[in-house]
Amino acid sequence: MSRITITSAFDSGNIEVLSVAGGEATLAIRRDHDSQFFQWFHFRVSGAFDVPLTLRITGLRESAYPLGWRNYRACVSEDRQCWTRAETGWDEASGTLTIRHAPTSDNVWFAYFAPYSYERHQDLIARMGGREGVEYRSLGQSPRGRPIDCLAMGEGDFRVWLFARQHPGEAMAEWWMEGVLESLTDPADPVSRELRRRCRLHLVPNANPDGSVMGHLRTNAVGVNLNREWAEPSPERSPEIVALRDAIDTSGVDFAMDVHGDEAIAAVFMAGFDGIPSLKADQTEGYRRYLSILERRTTDFQTRLGYPTAPPGKANLTMATNQLAERHGCVSMTLEMPFKDHDPQPDAKQGWSPERSKLLGRNCLAALLEWLEAVS
Repeated sequence: MSRITITSAFDSGNIEVLSVAGGEATLAIRRDHDSQFFQWFHFRVSGAFDVPLTLRITGLRESAYPLGWRNYRACVSEDRQCWTRAETGWDEASGTLTIRHAPTSDNVWFAYFAPYSYERHQDLIARMGGREGVEYRSLGQSPRGRPIDCLAMGEGDFRVWLFARQHPGEAMAEWWMEGVLESLTDPADPVSRELRRRCRLHLVPNANPDGSVMGHLRTNAVGVNLNREWAEPSPERSPEIVALRDAIDTSGVDFAMDVHGDEAIAAVFMAGFDGIPSLKADQTEGYRRYLSILERRTTDFQTRLGYPTAPPGKANLTMATNQLAERHGCVSMTLEMPFKDHDPQPDAKQGWSPERSKLLGRNCLAALLEWLEAVS
């Protein structure tokens, strides 16, 4: 039996190899740079043809979200196009995740979720930025000089901001954004034609490009959780949020969605802005009405599971959704998709997937248009 090799020396890669013996390996996840967060992994196993693999990722009791490993199944691909789920077991006592897979080719990739590479991001910006009626601009730069890419479109007065991947390991957020952009730039899509007539839409597919490339779960290149920077962002710690918040302040905003993934809850859900100091009844009504519309439109969304709401006046204003709702009086929300599966409508082969993320994006747009009918 030839010795397998394991590497993560590529875009968004993350793993440390502790030992390899035959088809078995002991591994660990590298922490985000200058941070204690870790949960994202992405690596390639080579020389694996016809070798039953047993891969043990250790030390996970100290990971960012240990509850995220319960009933979790790792993503696996042999062509980096189709991602399915591998047989996966979790030993809570030892903090070890064991992945078992029998590859049918020499190379196989494993990841916490189907990755959305920075090269694919570049292709997305090139493809969508070149379509009719789409305007590109860079809002600013990350600590390592990568642009904060923004695409804008639409002729209407209703101001919409959609942004994703403040937390870089939540790759499903950019898959969602790809689905939204494909829909909005499709001249045959009647929903998108009407949205572009009524709205001015601003889309930021990746608000944390450094962390995405570095294989981080939650932070940027200097170890900062960007979704805790919205109250007082700084050029030194969080230039990404300085750029994004300033752009939103300049344009104004009526509807905002911050797109994320959740490690522990096996469902798609939304988090709102309950508890902001200046909460208005029409904001609450608008938020709840949007959730009701989306839940009716797709079984890949539900409102039973989610986060607890903040008491009156106790909202965390360092988070985007709360800060924007307080700052602009808009309807804002955080969309959360699972790393596991959407248990109300499970998929045994893929779990939650890039394909479902993209379809959810389209449904979110359709819900927005229906929601606007009552606003107009």
